[in-house]
Amino acid sequence: MASDTNLTAIQAAAPADTGEKTVFKILLTISFCHLLNDTIQSLMPPIYPLLQKTFHFNYWQVGRIALTSQLTASILQPLVGLYTDRRPKPYSLAVGMGITMIGLLAFSMAPTYGTILAAAAMVGIGSAVFHPESSRIARLASGGQHGMAQSLFQVGGNAGSALGPLLAWAFITGQSSIAWFSLLALFAIVLLTNIGTWFRNHPMHLPKQLTPDPGRVAALEPAPRHEVLAPKKVAFALAVLVALMFSKFFYLASLMNYYTFYLMGKFHLTLQNAQLHLFLFLAAVAAGTFIGGPVGDKIGRKYVIWCSILGILPFTLVLPYSNLFWTSILSVIIGFTLASAFSAILVYAQELMPGRIGMVSGLFFGLAFGLGGIGAALLGKLADLTSINYVYHVCAFLPAIGILTAFLPNLEPAKPKTPAHQPSNA
Repeated sequence: MASDTNLTAIQAAAPADTGEKTVFKILLTISFCHLLNDTIQSLMPPIYPLLQKTFHFNYWQVGRIALTSQLTASILQPLVGLYTDRRPKPYSLAVGMGITMIGLLAFSMAPTYGTILAAAAMVGIGSAVFHPESSRIARLASGGQHGMAQSLFQVGGNAGSALGPLLAWAFITGQSSIAWFSLLALFAIVLLTNIGTWFRNHPMHLPKQLTPDPGRVAALEPAPRHEVLAPKKVAFALAVLVALMFSKFFYLASLMNYYTFYLMGKFHLTLQNAQLHLFLFLAAVAAGTFIGGPVGDKIGRKYVIWCSILGILPFTLVLPYSNLFWTSILSVIIGFTLASAFSAILVYAQELMPGRIGMVSGLFFGLAFGLGGIGAALLGKLADLTSINYVYHVCAFLPAIGILTAFLPNLEPAKPKTPAHQPSNA
């Protein structure tokens, strides 16, 4: 078990250890594939009003569609990451995208609520494979610039999330028209197959049967970037990060899944105009995503987390009382600021557990999907019992949870230690 952990740590740190340069071709390709993947994922919320009208769904049923896809991804992602930490699968990304394509085609033809849920689960399974493995590829190609690589990777996903509603507004006229978007998945499969070949041929893709000599492992292991934390402190820090993720993704769930309903109900917009406002919000999320990683590389992840979550509290408190113009402006500010949090949280968690990159990535991407799905379902139920407007009054206080950032340890570079056996110069 110890040798497995050490081998994983060597693989995780390998790019920096070997002096390898950042492979921007791979980073840009995996970011573009993230764009394609999340474009497909984000097609669902904009067509919820269409499904509601066609099948006469209530808000609770709409929320359960999002819950099925996102909770499936949430449960499976850490398991996929844990498995591939030990047994890397270079072509698993292409396989996962194939599952997404099947789910997308099934979604376009589903005749009943049950089959819609099954198709949503297929899309969730595809994402469960995609996110932890693509995050690993981004880190492997980073050349040590982990925050920058994760932000570049994330900005592709957020750009795809913004494009989805816009493409839905332009091209989706009915349920069957979703099938055309399977061509995006097919294109992504081709690109991901090429990335799999790069990963397979990468010098750090060590054979799983390799058992390194313990002395060589000790010599190769890099010095930690920060003082080693006790397991209890690591567990506590992870618990704080989970609470911050809850705040971020429950609030995002209120905007991503119900913003169109909110705008249509409060300001009497048409569906098409409401989708354009959703596009503006998601475009702001995409624009803000790249900030968190590079800034975190320079000033520290903790400061980025402070500003991105707690910093939006004044804006969320004002939003429910604003007119249409200021609602649009505030949603853009909130999306831009809040978007910087995830890259900082993910890289912070990877630094807490550097030998478990796949598992940590899968866990936090899984939380992102799971919390978003649970939030969509619970907020939908709350909207049924009260109103969409009341949902935004309640969610306005969620960013206050950002105060918990004060309890995160500072992951400062560790001071070099003098070996105990080294003789004194005296």
